[in-house]
Amino acid sequence: MDISGKNFIGYSRSSENEHTFKSYVPAQNIELPETFHTATQDEVARTMELARKAFNEYSLISAPKRADFLMAITEEILAVGDQLLERAHLETGLPIARLQSERARTINQITQFAELIREGSWVEASIDTAIPERTPVPKSDLRKMLIPIGPVIVFGSSNFPFAYSVAGVDTGPALAAGNPVVVKAHAAHLGVSDLTAQAIVKAAQRTGMPEGVFSMLYDDGYEVGAALVKHPASKAVGFTGSIKGGMALYKMAQERDEPISVFAEMGSVNPIVILPDYLKKNTNDLAKTLAGSVTLGAGQFCTNPGLVFVIESESLNEFEESYKNEILNVAPATMLNEGIRKNFYKLRDELVAEPGVAELAYSAIESGQENQSQASVARVSGKDFIANPKIHEEVFGPFSLLVVCENYEELLSAISLLKGQLTASLMADVQETLKYPSLVQSLSQICGRFIMNGVPTGVEVCPSMHHGGPFPSATDARFTSVGRHSILRFVRPQSYQDWDNSLLPDELKNANPLGIFRLVNNETTKREI
Repeated sequence: MDISGKNFIGYSRSSENEHTFKSYVPAQNIELPETFHTATQDEVARTMELARKAFNEYSLISAPKRADFLMAITEEILAVGDQLLERAHLETGLPIARLQSERARTINQITQFAELIREGSWVEASIDTAIPERTPVPKSDLRKMLIPIGPVIVFGSSNFPFAYSVAGVDTGPALAAGNPVVVKAHAAHLGVSDLTAQAIVKAAQRTGMPEGVFSMLYDDGYEVGAALVKHPASKAVGFTGSIKGGMALYKMAQERDEPISVFAEMGSVNPIVILPDYLKKNTNDLAKTLAGSVTLGAGQFCTNPGLVFVIESESLNEFEESYKNEILNVAPATMLNEGIRKNFYKLRDELVAEPGVAELAYSAIESGQENQSQASVARVSGKDFIANPKIHEEVFGPFSLLVVCENYEELLSAISLLKGQLTASLMADVQETLKYPSLVQSLSQICGRFIMNGVPTGVEVCPSMHHGGPFPSATDARFTSVGRHSILRFVRPQSYQDWDNSLLPDELKNANPLGIFRLVNNETTKREI
C-alpha cells in the first residue's frame, strides 16, 4: 500500500496545494521521503459540504448497517498488517510491543461500538402513549430518543497514533452514532494517519456508505483545523492535547454564529496522595510502582502522575532513597518528536529552578542517541508548593514532583489548590482512609477517576471507565472520551409528538422491530427477536 500523502476528500485524494511537508523519525532525527500536502481552503469547504450531504443519508442508515461499517474498519486496519506497526514505530519511536497493544485496543474500541449500536439501548428510547380521554386536557403521544448531531471534527493526538487518532476514541463513537467524521491528521504521525484513513475509506466503500462519511485533511500548522471548526456544517469537535490547543479550539467554537461543543481532553498532573501508615508498610514497593508509572512510555501519557504528596514521617527518608534509585535505573526512551522533547526539558528545568525545589535524581541518557527522555524526580516542601502556583502545572514527560507536607493540615491546603484532573489516587488502607474524610472529599471533587492504592496509567476500555474530569483536564466534566458512554458526546435528544407509528424511527415504533430495551409508560420492555 503506497503512501502518497494527498488529502482525503470523501473518497478522492487531491493535491491542489503546493505547500508540502514530511514525516519525521524521532529516533534518527531524519525526515522520510514522502511529501504531504497542506489542504487548501477550497478543499476544506468541499470536504465539509460532502460531510453535510453525507449526514442526510448516513444518519438514516440502520444501526446494524453502521455496525457492519465499523467492523469492516477493524478488518481493513488489521489487513494493513505489519506495515502499519512499522510506520508507527518509525514516526513515534514507540516500541512495536506497545504499538501492537494499542492497535488491539483500537480494534476493541471500535468493536464495542459496533456491539453497542446493534444492541440499541444506548438511544435511551422512551415512550409515553396518548391518553385521549384524560381530563381536563388530553395527553399527547410522546416518544423520545437520542439522534446524531451532524459532522464531527476530530483532531488526532501525538502520543497515541492509533487509539486517539484517525480511528480512535472520537471517530469510533461519532461514526457509530450516525455522524460523518472529518479528521485533521496530526503532523507527528502522518504516514500512520494516511494508512489508517485508507483503511476507513476502503471499509466505507465495501459497505456502501455515502461519499463524505469520512474525510481526512493534512496541515503542519493551524489554519486547516481552524477552518474546519469554524465551518457552519461542523457540529462538534473531539480533541486530545494541550490546554493551549484545546482552549484555542473552544474559543473558536464559541465565537461562531452557531456555537458548537468542543470535547477536549487537556492537561492533568494526576496527583497521588500517600498517607503515612500505608507508606510505612509499602515503602519500597511504592517507590518501584511510582517510578514505573511516571516513566511509562517516556512519561508521555495524559495520566502520568506528575505530583506525589506525602506527609513527614519516619519512613519518608527510606522512601525517597528508594524512589531515587528506581528513577536512576530507568532506561532512556525516545520521545515522540523533537518539539515534545524540547518542551519537556524546558518545563522541567524551569520548574526545578523555582525557589524551594530540589532535584533528587536524573536518569542517564546515552550519548549519540536522538530525542531521548531523562527520567527525573524533584522535591519541594508543602509550604513552598502552596506559595508557588508555577510548580502546580503539568510537565509532559517522565517527571514527578514529590511534595512533602509537614502535617495533614498542610496536605489538605496543598490539595485545595489543585485544578481539575483526569485522575486522583489515594494510597491508604481502609482504617487510615476513614480518619481523613475531608481529604477524600477534596480529592474526589477535582477528578474524573478516583483511584485507591493504584497508579493512574492504564485506562481500561469498559462502560464504567470515565476518562475526563473537571476543567481544565477536560472542557466538560460530564462526558468521557473512553468507553461506550463516549458516544453521548455526539448525539442529542429529540421528542416526537403524535406521529403515526409507521413514520417513527424503528426504535420508537410500537412493534419495536430492533428488539431494543425501551421505557414504555415508565416500564422497561424488550421484544425478543
